[in-house]
Amino acid sequence: MEEALRSREKNSRFARFNTGWKPRSSLFPPLSTSEMPGVTVKDVNQQEFVRALAAFLKKSGKLKVPDWVDLVKLGKHKELAPSDENWFYIRAASTVRHLYLRGGAGVGSMTKIYGGRKRNGVCPAHYSVGSKNVARKVLQALELLKMIEKIPNGGRRLTPQGTRDLDRIAGQYADEQT
Repeated sequence: MEEALRSREKNSRFARFNTGWKPRSSLFPPLSTSEMPGVTVKDVNQQEFVRALAAFLKKSGKLKVPDWVDLVKLGKHKELAPSDENWFYIRAASTVRHLYLRGGAGVGSMTKIYGGRKRNGVCPAHYSVGSKNVARKVLQALELLKMIEKIPNGGRRLTPQGTRDLDRIAGQYADEQT
C-alpha cells in the first residue's frame, strides 16, 4: 500500500513540487487528546453557564445571602423587586463571570453593568446605574468564598481557585451538553 502511494507521488505531475517540506514542530506541536486544552467559561453558552453556576452556589450552601433579599429592588430604574427568589445566586454567578472575562472590576463598574433605562413617564428616559448596595454585598459574599480578592489599586479579581472552579463547572456543563 505504501509503495503504491510512493509510486503515485513520484509519477504525479506535481512530483517536482513535492520537496518533502514539513512545518517545523516547534511552531506546530502535535496535540494528542490528553494535551488538548480544556473547556473554559468562554467556550460555553453564557446564560446556561450562569444558571449552572448559580445552582452550584446554592447547592454548596456557602454563599451568605443577606436577610433583605426578598424586599429590595435592584436599582432605581426598576419598578418591582425581582420575581425569582434565587436572584442573589444568579447575580453572584453573573458577577463572577464578568470578573472572569474582565478582571479589575469594582462596585462602580458592577453598578454600570447592571444598570438600565429609567423611564420617567412623559419625560425622556435616561440611563440609571444599578444598586451599589447589592453589588457590594455580592462582591463581599464572593470574597468570603475565596473566589475573588481585592486588588491593591482598587477593584476585585478572580483568585486562582475561583478560576479553577469556574473552568471545572464549564467543563461539566459542556460534558452534559455532548
